[in-house]
Amino acid sequence: MATLGLNAAFAAGSQLLGIRLDPYISCNFLIEIDGLLTGGFTEVTGLESEIQLEEYQEGGMNDYVHKFPTRTVYPNLVFSHGLTAIDSLWDWYESASKGKIKLRSGTIMLLDPKRLPITWWNFKDAYPIKWVGPQFDASNDTQVAVERVELVHRGISKPALARGLAVARSIV
Repeated sequence: MATLGLNAAFAAGSQLLGIRLDPYISCNFLIEIDGLLTGGFTEVTGLESEIQLEEYQEGGMNDYVHKFPTRTVYPNLVFSHGLTAIDSLWDWYESASKGKIKLRSGTIMLLDPKRLPITWWNFKDAYPIKWVGPQFDASNDTQVAVERVELVHRGISKPALARGLAVARSIV
């Protein structure tokens, strides 16, 4: 409840000071894997987290069902980008398909119009489980050839520094 009060106070103060808190644009992002920027991606999906619940129906209580949290689950991340001569994602997938699993951690960074990080999410211990190559269409000479790589991972986190930076930048 205290958080709601702080958010309301911040919103009221922002309106009084004329500060706008416009939503961020989702098209400006970078992906880093094991400390290396891995190219310009066109789409990232699967940046999600869900707490699974266990239901318990208590005898004599017919108004509701108890719901208890059990574990947090994360869907696979899917990265899409235009095909280039750099085959690092294909090489990683091909190695995994031959049983040579190399776990890698990374970061998905949301950028501002100046291409500076606004906030970011870390994923850990990922490896590729699916690769999808480009679709070819001779009748469309302007379509970019896109590859997709699907990664399984062991969780997503948003570091305190990333959360603090987003708040600090909204105040300035």
